[in-house]
Order: sequence, then structure tokens, then C-alpha cells
Amino acid sequence: MTTPDGDSIRRIASGSADFREVFNAVEARGEADLDRVDGDVRAILSDVRERGDAAVFDAVAKFEGRQPEPLFMRSYDGASQLEALPKDQREALQFAADRIATFHQQQLRTYKTLLMDSDGVRLASRATPLQRVGVYAPGGKAAYPSSVLMSVIIARVAGVEDIIVASPDPSPIVRAACHLAGATGLLDAGGAQAVAALAYGTRSVPAVDKIVGPGNIYVAAAKRMVFGTVDIDSIAGPSEILVIADASADPKVVAADLLSQAEHDESAYPLLLCDSESLADAIEAEVFEQLVALPRREIAATSVRNNGLIVLADSREQMLELGDRLAAEHVSVQTRDAREFAEKLRHAGAIFIGHHTPEAAGDYVAGPSHVLPTGGAARFASPLGIYDFLTHTSLIEYSREGLQRQSASIETLAEAEGLTAHAEAVRVRLRRG
Repeated sequence: MTTPDGDSIRRIASGSADFREVFNAVEARGEADLDRVDGDVRAILSDVRERGDAAVFDAVAKFEGRQPEPLFMRSYDGASQLEALPKDQREALQFAADRIATFHQQQLRTYKTLLMDSDGVRLASRATPLQRVGVYAPGGKAAYPSSVLMSVIIARVAGVEDIIVASPDPSPIVRAACHLAGATGLLDAGGAQAVAALAYGTRSVPAVDKIVGPGNIYVAAAKRMVFGTVDIDSIAGPSEILVIADASADPKVVAADLLSQAEHDESAYPLLLCDSESLADAIEAEVFEQLVALPRREIAATSVRNNGLIVLADSREQMLELGDRLAAEHVSVQTRDAREFAEKLRHAGAIFIGHHTPEAAGDYVAGPSHVLPTGGAARFASPLGIYDFLTHTSLIEYSREGLQRQSASIETLAEAEGLTAHAEAVRVRLRRG
């Protein structure tokens, strides 16, 4: 369908000749072209590793056009910035913070020590919080205090002692969110230079154990390169939403949800999967009608025109199959029996169930983190959670009797692998009497 103004969203039907080619290309959207910035990022990382703070200052001046003073702060004026916010903003941040904390306190309860104790063998799995983490909070086109809450609070609930937020030229509301969430330090830098400072440490910036949070292509490339020196949560790509809709859906609601992600960035993916051409027509018309009123309409329009896609499926079963193949960051299920449909979906970062559940609720106040796998990574990755800030240690303790019972099996397997010293380590204990 083309609107009277000549606008349209790319559309494919499951039986069309070009379906496989177009759908496969969208399915592979996570294959970001990080290689094109690898050289620049590698140079920044190397410079920061060698020259520390001076290299970070130079990179901030070059790429951000400013000179932070100071670069790293333990005291960042967050309390007064929180108090100075308009009352509605302050209360909304507090409401969101409380819900995020409550949800993840419940999640933490599932990470109690696991224990087996039988036949003289005591086994346990102990969860230990990381000591220091870095949280990247994007700047640039917009400030995201919600991303601060959605990462820092989880780390704090997990028991992380030192939580450093990196954000370029952090605004008052970002500083307020850092204070409310419990951040213990603030790095006034963005891009690959911030990732490098967190990973390697400088004279003023302490090195962290893990870096989490989304960012642009330079941040993603830098996180990929420092993995191994530190842990990372994921390599995040552009934001995306997949709305799965049938005749029960309201076109106005579906269009609003698609645009809620399109307005993030020109590279965002607003995707619609439905089983009716007339519904697709109505939703497409609504998208372009609602676009006109958006303050960020140019960003959203570029996203819709370049990355928007309507997929027409021929059955409910095919919608499930194609939805799983896309494994989207946000999946909004607006169908009859939406909960039943959602339970059958295997792969999604977060699923928003039913006509009254906007994706925006997940972005701000629902409770689970909005830091989610993108680009199809939901096939193997999970939302940011308590588990991201814990290491697990196995605890193994044998009595003499327990070792005696299992010694034959241990020795047999050791000898089968040609590792005689392994077997002898068992025998020497048993010979002690």
C-alpha cells in the first residue's frame, strides 16, 4: 500500500517470490558492520592503554568537542540534582527505581547457594557479586536516565560494591538517576575512549571487572575488543520491536508501538508480523498519520522507510515460526489469546502481552531491565539481570569415606586418559590411613 503522500513500508508475503531473500536479510540484521570502525577503535584502545587519562582527554576533545573537568568523579552532585528536578520527574524516577529494585530482589532469591550432601561428599555452588562494574549510559541524541536505573540498580541489588557510570557530558537528570540508583562513580566520557578507560584503568579511573549497557557502533566495537580483559553483557545493536497482530488488534495502538522504537534512532527496526492485508493497510496508514505529530519525526521516518517491514503470514502457526526466527529485542503480542500465544514463543528479549501492555512500560517502570539482546541475539542471550553481576564458584568437599566410595571410578577414568598423577592423587590420600 502507498499513502496519498507516496509513503509506504516495505512489505512481503510468506508466499511471495522474494520472501526468502528479504526475510533472511532482516533475520541477519544482527551482523553489524563493526569491521568498518575496528581500525579507529583499536587505535583509541591502544592509546588509552598506553597514555591513560591524557589519551581519554584527547579523544573526548576530538570526538565530543569538549574538555571534561574533572574526568572521573566520586562526588558528582547527584543528590542536589535529584532534589532540583521537577516534582513529577523526581517521583517518576523514584517509582521506576522502586519497581526495578523489587523485581530484581525477587530474582536474586533464585540464586541461593545450591547444596548436595550425601555419602560423604558435600557439593555447593556459591554466587559471589562482582567487585566493580562499569555501566555505559548513552548520550548524544538523547539522555537516558532510565538506562542508568535499569543497569545500576540491578548491580546494586546483586551486591556489587563499586558501580561506575560512563556517560558523555551527563545531564542533571542522568546525574540524579546515578544518585538514586546507587552509582559510586561517574566517568564524564563516551565512546570507545570510555570503554577503554573502564577496561584498562587509568590514573584517575579504576579498572572494572565487567562493562554493561548499550551504545553506538564505536562502543559496541570497543566492548567486543576488550572482552577477555573484562567481561561484557552483549554487543548491542539498534533498537527494534516486532509487533505480532491479528484482527483483534487496534491499528492505532500497533502504529504507536512501532513508532515508539522508530523514534530512538534512524537505524531502529520497526517490524510488523500479521495475518491480514487489510490490517496491514490500516496500520501502515496509521504509522504515517502519527508520524506527522512526532517531535522526532525525521528520525522515526528514516527508521520506518529504511528498516520498517510488514510480514504477511498465512496462519497463526506461521506467525509463531517467523516470530521465533526474528528473535527480536521487544516483541509485542496483540492477538486473541495473547498470553497463550506468548507462552509458545521461544525467542525474545522481552514479550509484551496483550493490547494494554505498551513496550514503553518495559522501557521505564515495569521492573525487568530494558537492556535486552538485539539483532536476533535473543536466540542465545538474555535480558540484563542479577546473573550478569555474579560469579559462581563450585565448592567440593570429600570425607575419607566419600573418597573411598568413588576412588575406583576416579582412578579408572584417570588411567584411561593417561593421567597417572591424577589417579595417584587419590591413592596417596587413601594410603594415609
